[in-house]
Amino acid sequence: MRIELVKRPQRSVLFSALSPFIAFVLTIVAGAILFALLGVNPLTAFGIYFIEPVSQVWQLHELAIKAAPLILIAVGLSVCYRANIWNIGAEGQFILGGIVGSIVPVMFPTLEGPLVLPLMLLLGMVGGAAYAAIPAFLKTRFNTNEILTSLMLVYVAQLFLDWLVRGPWRDPQGHGFPQTVQFNASAILPELFPSSGRANWGFVFALVAAVLVWILMNRVLKGFEVRVLGSSPRAGRFAGFSLGRMVFFAFMLSGALAGLAGISEVSGAINQLQPVISPGYGFTAIIVAFLGRLNPLGIVAAGLVLALTYLGGEAVQSALGISDKVARVFQGMLLFFVLGCDTLIHYRIRLVGFGASRIEEAR
Repeated sequence: MRIELVKRPQRSVLFSALSPFIAFVLTIVAGAILFALLGVNPLTAFGIYFIEPVSQVWQLHELAIKAAPLILIAVGLSVCYRANIWNIGAEGQFILGGIVGSIVPVMFPTLEGPLVLPLMLLLGMVGGAAYAAIPAFLKTRFNTNEILTSLMLVYVAQLFLDWLVRGPWRDPQGHGFPQTVQFNASAILPELFPSSGRANWGFVFALVAAVLVWILMNRVLKGFEVRVLGSSPRAGRFAGFSLGRMVFFAFMLSGALAGLAGISEVSGAINQLQPVISPGYGFTAIIVAFLGRLNPLGIVAAGLVLALTYLGGEAVQSALGISDKVARVFQGMLLFFVLGCDTLIHYRIRLVGFGASRIEEAR
């Protein structure tokens, strides 16, 4: 006997809309069980996890800092996934964007002026897009699986960054620490409200990107092309759309936004390159994209929720002595329930094999 998923002839519009909220409630229930097993009062833990991180103004700034890269990356990924192109390597594109964008302040530390930061941001986008073009080329030229190639390139980017900051780009005045020189003032992303917190223009970039991509997907012919090729490649070919060009477009747009997120993080929150510049934003952004229903505007709300899990994980770690891996567990459960709810809304379970026919008849 085996289990099959059969596509429903009609899906519930109500449950499709409520799916992210149902998934979030299920995550809370599962999280309560998790905290209880760890010997912690779930109500106390949730208060620290979800409320304490946003109880003060400066903490809202930290929320914006965490949410900005998640939103930027997830908005780009939403275009890929709507086109049925599976870019899993946004983490690597984020890192390459940070590296390429840092060429100016690292190689030319004395260069100052109003053009330095725009040049860094542009280079970051170019670096992310160029790195994303690699799996796009491999898919269109050799029909390789973009999931594997984009994912493997993440580890190449991580090791390349580690080699740079420990080798040719190491700060000679850094007392042996694996890091580059501190960026000068012209290479640092300005803060939005310096008097109240650290939130910088990276969050504005994320909001602008979300609006522009929403317009692209809903008001521009290219967005229609993305949706058609994603839902029916055969129909797209009949309409004259090129699948190969779409693969490059989706990958490079996604990579450019991931690269912009990378250089914004480096120049806005870190101010130098280090062996690790991301706590896993590129992977968490996959959850953000699906939690936001692949809608750029929904992704903004989802990015804030997932950013809260990062801050909440740090809060419970310091207040209750719980491992920082709790935040990752929450994120994983949220993705599991989002995908599970979507699957059961779009498909029904059918048992095939010995004794299954009687069960189907009874249903």
